Amino acid sequence: MVFSSLTFLLVFLPLVLLLYYISKNRVLRNIILFIFSLIFYSWGEPVYVLLLLASIIINYSFGLFIDKFRGTRKTKCFFIILIIFNITLLGFFKYVNFIIENFNLIFSLRLESLNLALPIGISFYTFQILSYIIDLYRNKIKVQRNILSLGLYVTLFPKLILGPIVRYSTIEHELINRQETLDNFVAGLRRFLLGLTKKVLIANQVSHIVSALSEQGIENLDVTFSWLMLIAFAIQIYFDFSGYSDMAIGLGKMFGFNFTENFNYPYISNSITDFWRRWHISLSSWFRDYVYIPLGGNRVKQPQWIFNLFTVWTLTGLWHGASWNFVLWGMYWFVFLLLEKKMFLKILDKLPKLFQWIYATFFILIGWAIFMTDTNNPLDILAAIKGLFGAYNENCYITFWDLDMATKIPFLVLGIIFSFPFKKYLDKFFDGKWMLAYDTILIAQFALCIFFLMVDSYNPFLYFRF
Repeated sequence: MVFSSLTFLLVFLPLVLLLYYISKNRVLRNIILFIFSLIFYSWGEPVYVLLLLASIIINYSFGLFIDKFRGTRKTKCFFIILIIFNITLLGFFKYVNFIIENFNLIFSLRLESLNLALPIGISFYTFQILSYIIDLYRNKIKVQRNILSLGLYVTLFPKLILGPIVRYSTIEHELINRQETLDNFVAGLRRFLLGLTKKVLIANQVSHIVSALSEQGIENLDVTFSWLMLIAFAIQIYFDFSGYSDMAIGLGKMFGFNFTENFNYPYISNSITDFWRRWHISLSSWFRDYVYIPLGGNRVKQPQWIFNLFTVWTLTGLWHGASWNFVLWGMYWFVFLLLEKKMFLKILDKLPKLFQWIYATFFILIGWAIFMTDTNNPLDILAAIKGLFGAYNENCYITFWDLDMATKIPFLVLGIIFSFPFKKYLDKFFDGKWMLAYDTILIAQFALCIFFLMVDSYNPFLYFRF
């Protein structure tokens, strides 16, 4: 089930809100949220809900052992066991086929692929569980002795399958002591409707441009179409993922939770370093706090620092998918961040802001070219990048009108416009006496979203495969 489905919008969400708010007891409300979160998760993959429950039980039990034997060698043993368990679980389902394919290629073997379906959200909920275990071991949080509370933290449906990656410490007290107010509910509803609009009215519509052009084959696109497809993909993935994050944060607020912000207008960045402070903030901060800093961060000698940076960005690439294009994508950012840290940032700071933005935007788009080329062959990635510089101009026999994209271009233009922080100014304009007009616009957008969802069945979330 996805947030932008008619089933969720017209059946699931109204039902869970009704049952939640007619229940006055906190424990009962948590039980309702937990049960509906499991229903939400099992809607498409009922088998893997058992895996999710098993993971909760094991981490809960060993978490108690870590706390019970704190100060002894057993604590470290239980901690290591849990880390290995969680990483192995994620690695088995996400990377075993990738490993088999590469073993077959390197050693000329014929090992059968396991063809395992990737459990939805496993990358997200595993990292959330790891944050609980690591912070517990570091004695930064208290052990959760109520299995329902820990289970609710892991399964809470607004953030379960696509984040944000909310750390246990962020909502530890809200699991028991949160306060649901009308103001918070209304603010959450507005945020949810904003995210739904971004997803349905921009990301979904722009995705038709990406699909129409990619179906032609990269070798049949001239430089104009190649850049159009790349820009459309950049807008699609931003509004798709940030729209989901907005919906998740809004839903959390409707139930009394305050989730981590995940995006901050990444396409206004003036460097690659700045971009990764603004894009998927919950993931980049997770790797910073649980991998980069424990390895020594930048407080070590230069070779070790480079290794730390390399490790983080290799893992970041692999987190996004079991394919060499994601590994190369991670390496791409590693190289830029390394160069910026060593010299580029000092040079950039002396240049005009417009030039800084052009530099960052150009290389962010090239990064998306690597990301969107779903392949294990580096030559395919090179071919995609070559197309951006006119390598296949002579092969292109299609025109703009042949692809029936004219009705989707206005949505792309809107996406480009709202990639910049104009909404902040709109919020200030509508604040106060104009809020009724703002809410009327949101209601109209919601009605339009329902209409588009009824007539257009294409409604994926790109980050589902991660």
